Amino acid sequence: MYTINSLSLLVEQFQRLPGIGNKTAQRLAYYVLNLPENEVKKFTNAILDAHKNLRQCKICSNLTDAEICSICTDPKRDKSIICVLTAPKDVIAFEKTNQYNGLYHVLNGEISPMNGVSPEDIKIKELLDRLKDGTVKEVIMATNPTIEGEATSMYISRLIKPYNITVTRLAYGIPIGADLEYADEITLGRALNGRQNMI
Repeated sequence: MYTINSLSLLVEQFQRLPGIGNKTAQRLAYYVLNLPENEVKKFTNAILDAHKNLRQCKICSNLTDAEICSICTDPKRDKSIICVLTAPKDVIAFEKTNQYNGLYHVLNGEISPMNGVSPEDIKIKELLDRLKDGTVKEVIMATNPTIEGEATSMYISRLIKPYNITVTRLAYGIPIGADLEYADEITLGRALNGRQNMI
């Protein structure tokens, strides 16, 4: 069986996850302890497998288990539009809307001088490289509607201006200060459809 020390360590590990407090961590720990051993093995193997095999797509920086993700290689996607996002989890939120058929570019962060994140620390150069061949006609800035997200969008928009590409921003159906991962599909879909020119 398990010891109290083992239980405490398990609770502690769950508590390290974002948004998980002590009570939720305890519930999760007891849930896992009551699983059959084969289910526990499936759970731990899924974590280990994801940690070992997932990497950033060479084109868009989304998570994938291949060199290039399935979205970038999909011939049915509209290659003239790129939606710029903060994190891979935002791609999932957009895909759930079933209203976007373009490509993505994941920055893997936002400019935040207070947190020591500069433009060089996120995937801005890689985005600009993707715009050089003239295929892209519109870039949708879909960073989070926070101070850092807005600053990142404005900074990137200024860099894109010389390329003569339309830059749009999601319409504000999403509350200021909210993260995209918590937006429901309808709100996100409306924000996507109501995007506006930035420059």
